[in-house]
Amino acid sequence: MDERTGAKRSWRERPAVFAVYVVLRSLVAVTLVLQCLHRSFENAALCLLTLALLLLPSALERRLRVALPDTLEIVVCLFIFASEILGEINAFYTSIPCWDDMLHVLNGFLCAAIGFALVDVLNREKSVSLSLSPFFIAATAFCFSMTVGVLWEFFEFAMDQFFFLDMQKDTIVSALATVELDPAHGTSPVAVRGIADVILVLEDGSRRALGLGGYLDVGLADTMGDLLVNFIGAAVFSAAGYFYVKGRGRGLFVRRFIPKVLGADDGHPGGTAPAEAEDAPEGSGPA
Repeated sequence: MDERTGAKRSWRERPAVFAVYVVLRSLVAVTLVLQCLHRSFENAALCLLTLALLLLPSALERRLRVALPDTLEIVVCLFIFASEILGEINAFYTSIPCWDDMLHVLNGFLCAAIGFALVDVLNREKSVSLSLSPFFIAATAFCFSMTVGVLWEFFEFAMDQFFFLDMQKDTIVSALATVELDPAHGTSPVAVRGIADVILVLEDGSRRALGLGGYLDVGLADTMGDLLVNFIGAAVFSAAGYFYVKGRGRGLFVRRFIPKVLGADDGHPGGTAPAEAEDAPEGSGPA
């Protein structure tokens, strides 16, 4: 099958996914050209990375012989575009206060869906001695999502420490409590309130007032906020997944986010297959 034939089949069988791919890739290509014209080669490299990431869902489908539901594939592609092109290149992370939180909620939701699907696959596999109850499937999906969130925060911290990228965005606070100011050098925290500014004293003796209207919290508040919203996204999908398994696969919402593992005889035209036809998941056995 040549590329043109494959494209026609994809458009005929999955028009929504095909349209999203075309629109997003076109927007990334235009952004790439503009960044090259502006000689912003770092952003141009980010555009190339985005184009590669947009190919990842279909590549995983072929490599792992799974069928991604249309809804999951569209949301993943929109997530990639929103984080890389809109968030980084168009500075939505700084210009829109809730942009980062929204993406972390979505990340927690999607990672919980992936964790749920992995456990469900093991539950179905006859060669694996595993039969988890609905509660433990949901708990495993939740823990998987939170683990991914923590690993991402480790990555952000490493990038900030070694490359000064400021991935963990700073927060302006007007009060803090620290044991470092304890006159007895003990463990009693000293509260400092009403902080209006911070003055930096550099090694050469020069002083610089930040003028930010408060103390500069370096990444901690951002990290905890990211983990909190990741927790919310993971908890929402895990709860929905629990009732989905408990009800033997009734309900379309969770099903739209769970990949289907293809058998040896399953066809997968155009690299995809409808997920709505999948069997109800097992998982009502003993924990």
